[in-house]
Amino acid sequence: MAQSITDLKLGKVVKHGGEPCVILACSFMRTSQRKPVMRTKLRGAISGKVMEKTYVSGEDFELVQIQRSNATYLYKDNSMANFMDATTYDQFALPIESLGDQLNFLKEGETTIVTRYEDKPIGLELPPKVVLKVIETSPGVKGDTAQGGSKPATLETGLVVQVPLFIQEGEMIRVNTESSEYVERA
Repeated sequence: MAQSITDLKLGKVVKHGGEPCVILACSFMRTSQRKPVMRTKLRGAISGKVMEKTYVSGEDFELVQIQRSNATYLYKDNSMANFMDATTYDQFALPIESLGDQLNFLKEGETTIVTRYEDKPIGLELPPKVVLKVIETSPGVKGDTAQGGSKPATLETGLVVQVPLFIQEGEMIRVNTESSEYVERA
């Protein structure tokens, strides 16, 4: 089946250089007297390398089917994050460098979705927003700003985000996993 470059979308997995690569960003460009192109930013699902690739209209590419399964995050050590499959109870590890900042949104014992390619775990799929507890923040002082202000807050996973002045230690907040920004109180 012939594929169009418009099939390349954010989050899809395409095979590039013999390795499945997740599309991190894509932009469609059409100029006069030239073929349309899709500029993409790819991350190798196995190697973790980030690269850029431009696909020209009519160029062949292969979209890869990946499997998804539930797994429980157990712990991390020096270089690996350890998980347990929710159905088979098999334990497996993923390199921390291939996960990037995703571990900042996972608490030990929490269930997440693991992506697999040819039955080998390659990455995680996080929900758009997660709820985390504020463990450290300075008290907010009114009157220093003309509009609402913000202050840094350290969350239970070690992630530091900017929160409004009214957020106190011990509160649960909702954080966007794509932008690492405060969304609302939980």
